Amino acid sequence: MAGGLHGEARAVHEGILRRQSARESSARTYARALPIVPVRARGLTIEGADGRRYLDCLSGAGTLALGHNHPVVLEAIRRVLDSGAPLSVLDLATPVKDAFITELFRTLPSGLADRARVQFCGPAGTDAVEAALKLVRAATGRAGILAFTGAYHGMTAGALAASGGARDIQVARLPYPQDYRCPFGVGGPRGAELAARWTESLLDDPKSGVPLPAGMILEPVQGEGGVIPGPDDWLRRMRQLTADRSIPLIADEIQTGVGRTGAFWAVDHSGISPDVMVLSKAIGGSLPLAVIVYRDDLDVWPPGAHAGTFRGNQLAMAAGTATLTHVRENGLAERAATLGSRMLAQLAELAGTFACVGEVRGRGLMIGVEMVDPEGIGAEPDDHRPLPTGPEPTRTPPRAAPELAAAVQRECLQRGLIVELGGRHSAVVRLLPPLTISDEQAAAVLDRLTDAVAAVARTHRAG
Repeated sequence: MAGGLHGEARAVHEGILRRQSARESSARTYARALPIVPVRARGLTIEGADGRRYLDCLSGAGTLALGHNHPVVLEAIRRVLDSGAPLSVLDLATPVKDAFITELFRTLPSGLADRARVQFCGPAGTDAVEAALKLVRAATGRAGILAFTGAYHGMTAGALAASGGARDIQVARLPYPQDYRCPFGVGGPRGAELAARWTESLLDDPKSGVPLPAGMILEPVQGEGGVIPGPDDWLRRMRQLTADRSIPLIADEIQTGVGRTGAFWAVDHSGISPDVMVLSKAIGGSLPLAVIVYRDDLDVWPPGAHAGTFRGNQLAMAAGTATLTHVRENGLAERAATLGSRMLAQLAELAGTFACVGEVRGRGLMIGVEMVDPEGIGAEPDDHRPLPTGPEPTRTPPRAAPELAAAVQRECLQRGLIVELGGRHSAVVRLLPPLTISDEQAAAVLDRLTDAVAAVARTHRAG
């Protein structure tokens, strides 16, 4: 009997996947690498239509700060549904929205909270990025934007133009400092200093070809770029450079916000206060919500300058309020810092054990493991990095190995662990577990990931 039920579940699972493949767009992404059919979920755990259980370290690409179906989120949604309140209200004032803004402002960096304005955008983070770019252009009367190599800000036209994969150059690109693949080949504080000097020179050189821009947009930790934390001193330097030149600084906290990196907002690590913050993902408590928060003196645009039909999602605001409050009152950002440091330390042993693991890095519960080809030493073919002068040795890490990262992802899935891939070459295995993950669950995640890496390393050596 049990075998028959299992066979029926398997048939349902395969049928849904088959119809998805036949009917959905070829642009689908996660569904290709993760052929599962979720039917139930709670916390870190997903159950598929085939009856298998998975530990979910994708968390809706960082959306699920409290994991799936957290009781405080479900209760907040039920209260709105049971109250008879309207569910979509454009930009009208409601008690639900008022409570959300109050809680959001309570968490903001002090330099911004005291004089903040908020604009509700379309339901996706990319629309909030568009709004932020429009805002600083309207406020400054300038057009250009400064962005960084490796950046990811969304999939709409303006957001893509400021991302690392832009095809048409509409934005001036600056080097984002990192240790392992430092654009200057030195890494560490020296590499960050060179990146800052490059930015300062670009801004102050009248023949740089980059006129004074409308704004600078950056991620305090690059996510899709490969889980690369921006050094705190470098972030403070960017804040000073932009402030001295009256350039609004936009912090994209779409994935890093709400405790993910071990502070409520990732900019809190460096103590900077940006002029604009772009927020989405976790602020909606698992439902679609996106806002920008900005300094009141930038609030110059006229009515209707940025709008959207679905900017009044009351269920998302209620779920978001519950999530923000729960993270704040239960110290989940501090918990992410402590547990994340422990997980990073344990994962760092992989780099010493397996030659195909290049670097383990991250901040809080935003973790990346870069897979490399230990036999392919040298820069990428299209990586024309400037070499430093002086006594520093030039670092040349092994080539990124996207095929090994994809193999690790497959091996993880076979072991009931869902992980994401990212990085410049899709060679970084990413962990974004919910902030509510227990110590026991974290140990299980590390065990399964380590076992998957070991299996791939064995196959690679044999090959």
